[in-house]
Amino acid sequence: MKAVMKVAPGVGHIELRDIPEPDPAPGQVKIRVQAAGVCGTDLHIYKDEFPSRPPVVLGHEVAGEIVDAGDDVDHVAPGLRVTTETYFSTCDACRYCRAGRANLCLDRLSIGSAVNGGFTRYVVVPASNIHVLPDNVDFRAGALTEPLACVVHGVSSAPTVSPGDVAVVAGPGAIGLLTLQVIKAAGATVVMLGTDSDGHRLDMARSFGADYIVNVQRDNPSELVAGVTPERMGADVVYECSGAGPAATGLLDLVRRGGRYVQIGLFGKPVAWDLDQVCYKELVVTGSNASVPAAWLRALQLLQTGQVRTKPLITDIREVTEWKEAFEGFERRRGVKTLFIPA
Repeated sequence: MKAVMKVAPGVGHIELRDIPEPDPAPGQVKIRVQAAGVCGTDLHIYKDEFPSRPPVVLGHEVAGEIVDAGDDVDHVAPGLRVTTETYFSTCDACRYCRAGRANLCLDRLSIGSAVNGGFTRYVVVPASNIHVLPDNVDFRAGALTEPLACVVHGVSSAPTVSPGDVAVVAGPGAIGLLTLQVIKAAGATVVMLGTDSDGHRLDMARSFGADYIVNVQRDNPSELVAGVTPERMGADVVYECSGAGPAATGLLDLVRRGGRYVQIGLFGKPVAWDLDQVCYKELVVTGSNASVPAAWLRALQLLQTGQVRTKPLITDIREVTEWKEAFEGFERRRGVKTLFIPA
């Protein structure tokens, strides 16, 4: 079967290769991949900015159907429509695993970076990782459960937003547009920030319910945010979803004293950030790393009820054989979200 793989350490070294079809071991299920999302992490792996263990098949945003299971797996049946959590293994013994925070386990191995992922026809995962897709969520929408779960974890695991809050989201990419929908569902007033190159994405943000749209290259977001907050104090909470250093810096100016700064996007490299503002404003700063199981349950609830829509984010669908074109489009910020389907 055709697979998009990181074949060696260093920048680049991504190839399309033929690999054997896997078989599930005890405790595992085999999924026929129907759709797999291209994530910024895949590009970071390409650039050697995110750790990986080559040779490894990329892709961790997956939806498909069960086709086989290990001998000791009796709670699933072939044909079940599922998505899957990304952790292939954790130690299950450290303080993080025992506290339900396996995303922080030092021994965590994830599909798509350390273990073969979903940019191919079949992927094998632990049976405990799967989640059944709601009847009203198709494979393509369901493939984006993983980034939605990451956003839910970033927004909700350490509660960052309350009804009536004014929230600013920087970066109208897939993660920013999902964040917008999650915090709207929580009752926030949302200001979405973008640039000249984000025209279509900002239109999409408006369709998802953003209350205010600001092109930071044309307008002053400080004036708008001050104007829509009590006593012109600034935003209650800001979310950095772009992975761009200037956005992180700008958000420090927009958040009020005693407010909250939430880092969801990944930069892929160190950035300059004025930590003095954290002191002067007495900010609560939180970050999020991937997801936890509870976030998956909430993500699927949001999809089932229609409070979050993932399908409109999909702007390109390609076979895995077209991975170069897909990666180039991502790098050039064409569209919002690309899905791979098996060749």
